[in-house]
Amino acid sequence: MPADLSPLSLFLGALVLAAGCFLQGAAGFGAALVAAPILALIDPRLVPGPLLMACFLLTVLMALRDREDMDLEGLGWGLAGRIPGTLAGAWVLKVSTADSLALALGVLVLLAVVMSAAGPALRPTRNSLFAAGIVSGFMGTTTSVGGPPMALLYQHSPGARLRGTLAAYFVVGALISLAGMAAVGRFGAAEAKWGLAMMPGVVLGFVLSGKAAEYLDGGRTRTVVLAVSALSGVALIARELLA
Repeated sequence: MPADLSPLSLFLGALVLAAGCFLQGAAGFGAALVAAPILALIDPRLVPGPLLMACFLLTVLMALRDREDMDLEGLGWGLAGRIPGTLAGAWVLKVSTADSLALALGVLVLLAVVMSAAGPALRPTRNSLFAAGIVSGFMGTTTSVGGPPMALLYQHSPGARLRGTLAAYFVVGALISLAGMAAVGRFGAAEAKWGLAMMPGVVLGFVLSGKAAEYLDGGRTRTVVLAVSALSGVALIARELLA
């Protein structure tokens, strides 16, 4: 049983999650982008398991809020890809720390953003959703940042559709990733307890995000998706270069 975390670490973690969950509640994703690097500085044991555990509540709340706008067919194809991606990510966690992957994954995310902004629009087809699910599952399990691949496919969709579909995807995806981490000994009772302790910050961020979501729905969602995706790529690259 690992040594317990201090109340101060968990309190600071909850505050960080409040900021991250505010962003995700408004834009559809991005909590891990904000929270993962800072939580790792507070205590590396807060990432990825406790972070995923805490954000599971956020995705449930978001899925309930935007349930009428979900793309259920697209959700199924994305989740089908999430399973093999998660298995591959869990295997990497078992045999290594996966830190060396952060640089490559960050570059890939930035390339996807550039292609999406300057080239033909990415669309949520069966093949693209399945492929994005694989990449998202792998990234989410190894780095806690799994939102950009799916979000980029829905960047042209109405805000509520993007948020609802991604939220439902993350609900199931988080469970798959947590199960994969548990199977290789990277998630247990201690990590679950730490995730639960940070959930008040999740609720606070979600409640505050309501008005911001309405603002983004006025034609601003795509810009935010591209910006947050680009920041995700930069964060992954910086994590590796500064390690």
